[in-house]
Amino acid sequence: MTVHDMPNPQDVVHADEARTRMGRWKMLALFLVCAAPVVASYFTYYVIRPEGRRNHGDLIDPQRPLPALEVSQLNGDKMLLSALKGQWLLISVADAACNETCQKHLYFQRQLRESLGKEKDRVDWVWLATGDAAIDPKLLPALAQATALRVDESQLAQWLNPAPGHQLVEHLYVVDPMGNWMMRFPPGIDLAAAALAKKDLDRLLRAAAFWDTPGR
Repeated sequence: MTVHDMPNPQDVVHADEARTRMGRWKMLALFLVCAAPVVASYFTYYVIRPEGRRNHGDLIDPQRPLPALEVSQLNGDKMLLSALKGQWLLISVADAACNETCQKHLYFQRQLRESLGKEKDRVDWVWLATGDAAIDPKLLPALAQATALRVDESQLAQWLNPAPGHQLVEHLYVVDPMGNWMMRFPPGIDLAAAALAKKDLDRLLRAAAFWDTPGR
């Protein structure tokens, strides 16, 4: 090999830069292909809305991802709250003693999920119990289909927030399958409010139907 056969260093640098740019474009294209269904569903829900339609729940902007917060299952096993990612979540927060308001929230969470019919397997209902009180054994049968976790309230408050003038325990919260808290239902849920909340859940599930499937 002669000197004339040696590659020009500048040509080599240009070729490497071209390959790098091509690789980045391919990665960007792959990301866009994967993200397109998710983006489209949110565009449908948030932007393309029939005239006069209003949400019952408050949309959270910017959305807040599930934190890697250590929590305890009722049997004492530890897990990360972020492990709940992969399903729609309907969340309530209350002291573990679970007063009348807490029990009403648990009832409506279960009823809302059941009212979704064949779509209910895409939604988990979650109770985040704060404080050190023992869980009333009478609640355990009702919680059989729920995800009940003990969580530190001060740490939880760094993720979830109530509406101004209200407390964390007064709301139900919605988290999407990507793990983002994206909706908060108004306080004081009753039959009429539950019907409106169901409409919001139906819209969300329809908007995400072509990319979201049951199970994690």
